[in-house]
Amino acid sequence: MSDVKAYFDSLSGKVDAGKIAGMNSIFQFNLGEEVFSVKVADGAVAVSEGATDGANIQLTMTPEDFLALTSGQLNSQQAFLTGKLKIKGDMQLALKLQNVFNLA
Repeated sequence: MSDVKAYFDSLSGKVDAGKIAGMNSIFQFNLGEEVFSVKVADGAVAVSEGATDGANIQLTMTPEDFLALTSGQLNSQQAFLTGKLKIKGDMQLALKLQNVFNLA
């Protein structure tokens, strides 16, 4: 199992339900050869492998940069400004990523 898959497998236990209350969104993470979809709805998180129709936002980066981001070694704003993180879709959701997924 890849480190990225392990992260997504444990994601529901890492998310603060209070921070996602009222949020209904689908995030798609394109991480090299791996793609994960994260549906946030009704205070819960559901992760699936592969692309999904109707994603509100797509985030593209290398698996290595994603792991650095989730471990606090890479700042999300810095990643975006340096091109390590590409965002397509609802930019307001991008601003909520730090709180929703506890990213640096």
